[in-house]
Amino acid sequence: MSERRRGAALEKALLDAAWEELAEKGYARFTMDAVVRRAATSPPVLYRRWSDRDELVRAAVVHVLREHVLDVPDTGSLREDVLTLMREINATRLRLVTVMSVQLAGYYQETGTSPGDLLDPLATGRKKAVDVLFDRAVDRGEIRPDVLTERIKSLPFDLLRHEFLTTFAPAPDHVLEEIVDTIFLPLVR
Repeated sequence: MSERRRGAALEKALLDAAWEELAEKGYARFTMDAVVRRAATSPPVLYRRWSDRDELVRAAVVHVLREHVLDVPDTGSLREDVLTLMREINATRLRLVTVMSVQLAGYYQETGTSPGDLLDPLATGRKKAVDVLFDRAVDRGEIRPDVLTERIKSLPFDLLRHEFLTTFAPAPDHVLEEIVDTIFLPLVR
Protein backbone atom coordinates (compact mmCIF):
# COMPACT_ATOMS: atom_id res chain seq x y z
CA MET A 1 0.00 0.00 0.00
CA SER A 2 1.43 3.37 -0.99
CA GLU A 3 1.85 6.19 1.49
CA ARG A 4 -0.72 8.96 1.32
CA ARG A 5 0.66 12.19 -0.17
CA ARG A 6 0.08 15.44 1.67
CA GLY A 7 1.10 19.09 1.52
CA ALA A 8 3.89 20.01 -0.87
CA ALA A 9 4.34 16.42 -2.11
CA LEU A 10 0.68 16.19 -3.06
CA GLU A 11 0.67 19.59 -4.73
CA LYS A 12 3.80 18.69 -6.72
CA ALA A 13 2.20 15.43 -7.87
CA LEU A 14 -0.93 17.28 -8.99
CA LEU A 15 0.99 19.98 -10.84
CA ASP A 16 3.31 17.43 -12.46
CA ALA A 17 0.27 15.47 -13.63
CA ALA A 18 -1.33 18.64 -14.99
CA TRP A 19 1.83 19.56 -16.90
CA GLU A 20 2.12 16.08 -18.42
CA GLU A 21 -1.51 16.26 -19.54
CA LEU A 22 -0.88 19.63 -21.18
CA ALA A 23 2.30 18.44 -22.86
CA GLU A 24 0.72 15.27 -24.22
CA LYS A 25 -2.80 16.41 -25.09
CA GLY A 26 -2.72 20.18 -25.33
CA TYR A 27 -5.15 22.61 -23.80
CA ALA A 28 -8.08 21.61 -26.03
CA ARG A 29 -8.15 18.09 -24.53
CA PHE A 30 -6.95 19.07 -21.05
CA THR A 31 -9.49 18.15 -18.36
CA MET A 32 -9.54 18.18 -14.61
CA ASP A 33 -10.70 14.54 -14.69
CA ALA A 34 -7.65 13.50 -16.71
CA VAL A 35 -5.37 15.19 -14.17
CA VAL A 36 -7.19 13.42 -11.33
CA ARG A 37 -6.64 10.05 -13.06
CA ARG A 38 -3.00 10.74 -13.88
CA ALA A 39 -2.28 11.90 -10.32
CA ALA A 40 -4.18 8.94 -8.87
CA THR A 41 -6.26 11.14 -6.59
CA SER A 42 -9.87 12.26 -6.23
CA PRO A 43 -11.68 15.28 -7.70
CA PRO A 44 -12.17 17.04 -4.34
CA VAL A 45 -8.41 16.96 -3.74
CA LEU A 46 -7.83 18.79 -7.03
CA TYR A 47 -10.79 21.20 -6.84
CA ARG A 48 -9.86 22.20 -3.29
CA ARG A 49 -6.73 23.79 -4.76
CA TRP A 50 -7.84 24.97 -8.22
CA SER A 51 -11.43 25.76 -9.06
CA ASP A 52 -11.14 25.38 -12.83
CA ARG A 53 -8.81 24.23 -15.54
CA ASP A 54 -7.52 27.71 -16.40
CA GLU A 55 -6.37 28.21 -12.82
CA LEU A 56 -4.71 24.78 -12.90
CA VAL A 57 -2.99 25.53 -16.22
CA ARG A 58 -1.51 28.74 -14.84
CA ALA A 59 -0.35 26.96 -11.69
CA ALA A 60 1.18 24.08 -13.67
CA VAL A 61 3.15 26.43 -15.92
CA VAL A 62 4.52 28.47 -13.02
CA HIS A 63 5.37 25.22 -11.21
CA VAL A 64 7.35 23.88 -14.18
CA LEU A 65 9.19 27.16 -14.67
CA ARG A 66 10.10 27.40 -10.97
CA GLU A 67 11.26 23.79 -10.86
CA HIS A 68 13.51 24.17 -13.86
CA VAL A 69 15.30 27.47 -13.25
CA LEU A 70 18.70 27.36 -14.90
CA ASP A 71 21.87 28.37 -13.13
CA VAL A 72 23.22 31.69 -14.29
CA PRO A 73 26.69 31.17 -15.73
CA ASP A 74 29.65 33.29 -14.64
CA THR A 75 32.37 32.72 -17.21
CA GLY A 76 33.89 36.20 -16.92
CA SER A 77 32.53 37.48 -20.24
CA LEU A 78 29.07 38.49 -21.40
CA ARG A 79 29.49 36.65 -24.70
CA GLU A 80 30.32 33.36 -23.00
CA ASP A 81 27.68 33.85 -20.29
CA VAL A 82 24.93 34.40 -22.87
CA LEU A 83 26.15 31.56 -25.09
CA THR A 84 26.41 29.19 -22.12
CA LEU A 85 22.88 30.03 -21.03
CA MET A 86 21.55 29.74 -24.58
CA ARG A 87 23.26 26.36 -25.01
CA GLU A 88 21.65 25.10 -21.81
CA ILE A 89 18.24 26.36 -22.94
CA ASN A 90 18.84 24.83 -26.36
CA ALA A 91 19.65 21.46 -24.79
CA THR A 92 16.84 21.37 -22.23
CA ARG A 93 13.93 23.65 -23.15
CA LEU A 94 12.65 22.63 -26.59
CA ARG A 95 9.69 20.72 -25.12
CA LEU A 96 8.83 23.55 -22.72
CA VAL A 97 8.85 26.18 -25.46
CA THR A 98 6.81 23.97 -27.78
CA VAL A 99 4.18 23.24 -25.14
CA MET A 100 4.00 26.89 -24.11
CA SER A 101 3.54 28.04 -27.70
CA VAL A 102 1.73 25.27 -29.54
CA GLN A 103 -0.13 23.17 -26.97
CA LEU A 104 -1.44 26.21 -25.11
CA ALA A 105 -2.64 28.18 -28.15
CA GLY A 106 -6.27 27.40 -27.28
CA TYR A 107 -5.71 28.60 -23.72
CA TYR A 108 -4.42 31.96 -24.97
CA GLN A 109 -7.35 32.31 -27.35
CA GLU A 110 -9.99 31.40 -24.74
CA THR A 111 -8.56 33.51 -21.94
CA GLY A 112 -7.33 36.48 -23.98
CA THR A 113 -3.83 36.04 -22.57
CA SER A 114 -0.43 35.48 -24.15
CA PRO A 115 2.64 33.38 -23.33
CA GLY A 116 4.13 36.48 -21.74
CA ASP A 117 1.30 36.52 -19.21
CA LEU A 118 2.16 32.97 -18.12
CA LEU A 119 5.90 33.49 -18.25
CA ASP A 120 5.85 36.25 -15.64
CA PRO A 121 9.56 36.52 -14.85
CA LEU A 122 8.85 37.87 -11.38
CA ALA A 123 6.73 34.84 -10.48
CA THR A 124 9.25 32.37 -11.88
CA GLY A 125 12.46 34.06 -10.72
CA ARG A 126 13.77 34.31 -14.28
CA LYS A 127 14.11 38.11 -14.35
CA LYS A 128 16.35 38.26 -11.30
CA ALA A 129 18.58 35.50 -12.68
CA VAL A 130 19.05 37.17 -16.06
CA ASP A 131 19.55 40.60 -14.48
CA VAL A 132 22.52 39.20 -12.52
CA LEU A 133 24.17 38.16 -15.77
CA PHE A 134 23.82 41.64 -17.26
CA ASP A 135 24.73 43.45 -14.03
CA ARG A 136 28.05 41.60 -13.98
CA ALA A 137 28.74 42.59 -17.58
CA VAL A 138 28.03 46.25 -16.73
CA ASP A 139 30.34 46.01 -13.68
CA ARG A 140 33.11 44.59 -15.92
CA GLY A 141 32.63 47.47 -18.36
CA GLU A 142 31.63 45.17 -21.22
CA ILE A 143 28.32 46.81 -22.01
CA ARG A 144 26.70 50.22 -21.81
CA PRO A 145 23.90 50.23 -19.22
CA ASP A 146 22.08 53.08 -21.00
CA VAL A 147 21.21 50.82 -23.97
CA LEU A 148 20.29 47.78 -21.89
CA THR A 149 16.49 47.72 -22.13
CA GLU A 150 14.34 44.74 -21.15
CA ARG A 151 13.72 44.02 -24.85
CA ILE A 152 17.45 43.96 -25.60
CA LYS A 153 18.13 41.72 -22.60
CA SER A 154 15.55 39.22 -23.85
CA LEU A 155 16.56 39.45 -27.53
CA PRO A 156 19.00 36.50 -27.75
CA PHE A 157 16.54 34.26 -25.92
CA ASP A 158 13.60 35.47 -28.03
CA LEU A 159 15.57 34.65 -31.19
CA LEU A 160 16.36 31.19 -29.84
CA ARG A 161 12.66 30.65 -29.14
CA HIS A 162 11.94 31.72 -32.72
CA GLU A 163 14.40 29.05 -33.92
CA PHE A 164 12.60 26.43 -31.83
CA LEU A 165 9.20 27.39 -33.21
CA THR A 166 10.26 27.51 -36.84
CA THR A 167 12.24 24.26 -36.82
CA PHE A 168 10.87 22.25 -33.85
CA ALA A 169 14.47 21.27 -33.21
CA PRO A 170 17.39 22.55 -31.17
CA ALA A 171 19.37 25.28 -32.92
CA PRO A 172 22.82 24.41 -34.27
CA ASP A 173 25.66 26.01 -32.31
CA HIS A 174 26.66 28.26 -35.22
CA VAL A 175 23.16 29.79 -35.07
CA LEU A 176 23.57 30.56 -31.37
CA GLU A 177 26.92 32.20 -32.06
CA GLU A 178 25.43 34.21 -34.92
CA ILE A 179 22.61 35.46 -32.68
CA VAL A 180 25.07 36.57 -30.01
CA ASP A 181 27.93 37.88 -32.18
CA THR A 182 26.14 39.55 -35.08
CA ILE A 183 22.84 40.64 -33.55
CA PHE A 184 22.99 40.94 -29.77
CA LEU A 185 26.50 42.10 -28.85
CA PRO A 186 26.63 44.96 -31.39
CA LEU A 187 23.49 46.38 -29.76
CA VAL A 188 24.98 46.56 -26.26
CA ARG A 189 28.55 47.60 -26.95
